[in-house]
Amino acid sequence: MVSWMGRSLQTPRASGKSGGMGAPSASVVMPCRDAAGTVGEAVRSIRTQTCTDWELLVVDDGSLDDTREVVERCADGDPRIRLLRQGREGLVAALNLGIAVARAPWVARMDADDVSRPLRLERQLDWATRHPGAAAIGALVQVTPAEIVTDGMRHYIDWLNQVVTAEDVDRDLFVESPLAHPSVLLHRASALAIGGYRDGSFPEDYDLWLRLHQAGGRLEKVPEVLLEWREGPSRLTRTDPRYSAGAIRALKARHLARTFLAGGAEAQIWGAGPDGRRWRRALASEGIRVVRFFDIDPRKMGRVLGGGAPVLDWRQAGDHRDCPLLVAVGVKGARDLVRAALAPMGWRETVDFRCVQ
Repeated sequence: MVSWMGRSLQTPRASGKSGGMGAPSASVVMPCRDAAGTVGEAVRSIRTQTCTDWELLVVDDGSLDDTREVVERCADGDPRIRLLRQGREGLVAALNLGIAVARAPWVARMDADDVSRPLRLERQLDWATRHPGAAAIGALVQVTPAEIVTDGMRHYIDWLNQVVTAEDVDRDLFVESPLAHPSVLLHRASALAIGGYRDGSFPEDYDLWLRLHQAGGRLEKVPEVLLEWREGPSRLTRTDPRYSAGAIRALKARHLARTFLAGGAEAQIWGAGPDGRRWRRALASEGIRVVRFFDIDPRKMGRVLGGGAPVLDWRQAGDHRDCPLLVAVGVKGARDLVRAALAPMGWRETVDFRCVQ
């Protein structure tokens, strides 16, 4: 049982349907815990959307502060805003509760410390109409406040906002998470068909994108800044081990073993540095053996790394087409150089090789 604005509400059985008559075009799902200081601004950013055909589901995950009172005050009797309450069950439980209760065919994610720009829902719903078959539609983001944004976060946002088209997203799917979670408009039926969000030793959003992609869903992005993403030291990506580089690499390796590397027990890696060696270990955990490395550093050529994989000159990549290739280079600009080198050799990206990080 969950509580809805003080009244008892039995959570409905999840289905692929958007709801009955009068269902809105979008259901905004906003999980929150102890967010009294920011949730009001987040709620107001939904109330000022140019698209007015929405419902807002604020899922309170056992807040101990005044979050509930702030939400009720900001709702100001607006029947489109519903407050659902659960015990401190965590983000995944809150997200799945929101999706289960949602009445719209599209679910807009929203965090309680972010701000949606006024045109967000209008632009994303229009994009969904013009791009049938999309399973998730993100947007460009602006991270705030600018004065506390770290270099690492700034580098990620710059990359994120350059990965725009569905083809870009597909190409770079295993480099980083290509969609900013709170910017996403999610096709409800597609999410329910794969079991919704999952709890585990991995980021719940990235795992969902990878499973949607594996199921044949397209990941899209509106090429416009529609979300102001708040940075801060308490963000889960900074404090939760599920968002560590090792946990994310393990998640990527698991999905690669089921998709791009499926049906084979061997792979090869471009990059014999620390990143390439970490990837060798991650793939070994999935039962995939790295048979060779390629590198541009002449000092590494001729060495034999863990598992007995030799390091070859990169120019020999065209002579070894017997198994898929992962490009594990992280230096800025290096991926584009490797892509330019592989193309004349006949390697096709996403078919014969994929870039990873």
